[in-house]
Amino acid sequence: MVQQFSEIGDIMDDFANPAVPLNGAQKSPVLVIIEHHVLARTCILNILKRELAGFEFVELATTSGLNWLAGRDVRLITLHTGDKRITDPSIEDSLALIAEYCPNAYVALLSNRDDDATASAAMQRGVRGFFPTSIPLEVAIAGLRLVLAGGVYRPLAIFGQSDPSNLNTISEYNGAPELPALHAGNGATMIVPEQTMVDLTPREQHVLEALKLGLPNKLIAVKLKLSENTVKMHIQHIMRKCSAHNRTEAVLRWSQRLSGHNGHARSRLPPS
Repeated sequence: MVQQFSEIGDIMDDFANPAVPLNGAQKSPVLVIIEHHVLARTCILNILKRELAGFEFVELATTSGLNWLAGRDVRLITLHTGDKRITDPSIEDSLALIAEYCPNAYVALLSNRDDDATASAAMQRGVRGFFPTSIPLEVAIAGLRLVLAGGVYRPLAIFGQSDPSNLNTISEYNGAPELPALHAGNGATMIVPEQTMVDLTPREQHVLEALKLGLPNKLIAVKLKLSENTVKMHIQHIMRKCSAHNRTEAVLRWSQRLSGHNGHARSRLPPS
């Protein structure tokens, strides 16, 4: 009898959580909407169901339910960050959970903030779409289609364009931005001699690539499947080998070494 009640309870949990298919088989790719407010979440859900066919839609109030989606074919996760900055600990934790449970999913942020700093911080953390709530609906839908196709969306209005409804605000992803040169105090470019630096190990190079994106230690740990303590150790080694005082200086110094060595600021990562 106890076992029967336990089995009934498991079935009821499946009904209560839309992320879990009852028949154990799910062929459609999944699109997840994470929005705390029920009314807003329902409106977004209905719009996306009408505009984006061929997906199973899962709505969640917070990222705490993402563990139900582990192993599913999640293509896109939309997360509403409200008025919070990307550096807010709750947003960092949410992005870490997404990376942990849905590592192959594209991430799109819906934000009440439309400043360049917020958009840049989002992109540096691997977000593929940044959608201020001030943009028109048709532009947002077009941007989501681009993200689903493997591109990156960021409104040019953030860079000072006058018309946020211009579809030219959609841009393809061309990789991480080039790093600036390291400058001396007198304004001259300072090239760090190659012989002053010790070669990085393959794992240290992977950590360095993550540092270039501005990822915090927690996200680097998730991305590379390492502990945070191991990440900190690698960063300390990188800083020592680059004779740098902080992580930003380490990235700049290593970039300058590569630029002086082969004329190109980006290195090819060795296999993991």
